[in-house]
Amino acid sequence: MFKSLFRKKSTAVVTSDEEDIHGHGLHKVLSVRDLTFFGIAAIIGAGIFSSIGSACYAGGPAVILLFIICAVACGFTAMCYAEFASRVPMSGSAYTYAYVSFGEIFAWIIGWALLMEYSIGNIYVAFSWSGYFTNLLEAVHIHLPAWLTSNYSESHQAFLSNATGEEYNAWMNAPQLGGLRIIFDLPAVAINVIITWLVLVGVKESRNASNFMVIVKLAIIALVIIVGVFYVDIDNWTPFMPNGFAPNEVNGETVGVMAAIAAVFFAFIGFDAVSTLAEECKNPQRDLPRGMIFSLVISTVIFIVLALVLTGMTSYKNLNVSDPLADIFGARGVKWMLYIVSISAVVAMTSVILVFQMGQPRIWMTMSRDGLLPKKFAEIHPKYKTPGFSTIMTGVVVGVPIFFTDRTFILDFTSIGTLFAFALVCGGVLVLPPRKEKTNDGKFRLPYINAQYIVPVMVLIAAIIVFAVNPALITDTFSINADNAVKNIPMLVFFLSCVFLSIMSFIKKYSLIPVLGLLSCIYLFTGFSIANWKYFAIWLVIGLVVYFLYGYRKSKLNTAQ
Repeated sequence: MFKSLFRKKSTAVVTSDEEDIHGHGLHKVLSVRDLTFFGIAAIIGAGIFSSIGSACYAGGPAVILLFIICAVACGFTAMCYAEFASRVPMSGSAYTYAYVSFGEIFAWIIGWALLMEYSIGNIYVAFSWSGYFTNLLEAVHIHLPAWLTSNYSESHQAFLSNATGEEYNAWMNAPQLGGLRIIFDLPAVAINVIITWLVLVGVKESRNASNFMVIVKLAIIALVIIVGVFYVDIDNWTPFMPNGFAPNEVNGETVGVMAAIAAVFFAFIGFDAVSTLAEECKNPQRDLPRGMIFSLVISTVIFIVLALVLTGMTSYKNLNVSDPLADIFGARGVKWMLYIVSISAVVAMTSVILVFQMGQPRIWMTMSRDGLLPKKFAEIHPKYKTPGFSTIMTGVVVGVPIFFTDRTFILDFTSIGTLFAFALVCGGVLVLPPRKEKTNDGKFRLPYINAQYIVPVMVLIAAIIVFAVNPALITDTFSINADNAVKNIPMLVFFLSCVFLSIMSFIKKYSLIPVLGLLSCIYLFTGFSIANWKYFAIWLVIGLVVYFLYGYRKSKLNTAQ
């Protein structure tokens, strides 16, 4: 049984599967421009209009360093995704790639983790969308009652803590049905229903809507940056001062650049959603890699510039709000920009929901084809040529939790699941057999740079620098003090991973890019708390129970034996 858990699909089998469904599968209508726009649509959304505020609050102006670190990690990862996309041009994203490289059990774990990125992540985006949309309605004097724009969980918490504000008012004024208070975020539910319908009716319609929204939001973001530059005060960027460029404490809480990891990384997730659209690409082996990399580069530049503008316009201490762009322009008296920002945020986050809502059904469809989910999930709508049942189920999975989940929990939960998928994709490239042929067919090929000596030398130099600058980091990490043992586990795992990959790179002559991608992802893991890992572990255990109850027995690789 243990051996069967790691049964793999060969690239030849995946390619033959693609040929079998060709002609009665999905419409192939997407070009490299469409894929780039889809990537930008997925990346520039709730991260830039919502979580960037909490990121700047925790990291100060130095949060741009974390944006760069995350961009580098995502860049290495994007190239690994691109290598897989070139070799395995099928829907399923990291799930399919893990099936080919690591085996079935890891493929299932990745598919289960991606459920957090696409479906559960959309819950957070829907909440953020609702906040900006409600502000936009208020601007034109349309007022929705607080119990129709609030989250039940947050309202209940506000009541228990006697807090003031919209959530508390929602709890006190909500109508009751059988003793149960009716409190839910109507705009968040509504946008989920609308996007689910749009994704269902066709990829061409979704593409046209996405491209239009990307053009609109890029134009408005450019305007925000241009206007914001005139209100920048360079004193807010004062570096290397207490609570200056890189703060250590805000309002009595210990923070810092790495404390912003969940918020920053959440801003980047989404470029991998492009890889789920492989079966709808005209030339996936050439265009998928370009679409992912182009969208990542463009989005990174925008994130860094906007973070500098925000932290220059006001102190980072004022940015821990749900709508930082609108709040900061309002505080500076630029009232007309409030409308522009709200419109841009609504458009941007609509496009994010659209792309994520497209990604999840295609992963379920691929898992169903492999027998790991019921056949119903693989059904293609006869008229619209989209995974109909999976699309509707994605809408349900996003829509139902909107009524009771907490947005802060969703943010951390989604980020750690996505980073886990990224790490396995980078690791998967390391175990792929090397390409034998070299042809000029336009397909992406990950450049091979021998890591045999580079990685060990880099790790050694980095260790010397860290020990010289901050020796306590190393001594505390390897401390056996019971109080520090648990919280130091992530950093200990990172140090041990550096040593292990250095040894393996020397022995196996690994390719440099996936090794650096894997190390970058493992380093970013150190920014998550033990509580985040605990919830993620519970989620994985639930997924494994589902796998052993159904997927293990029904797998096509099992029935073929």
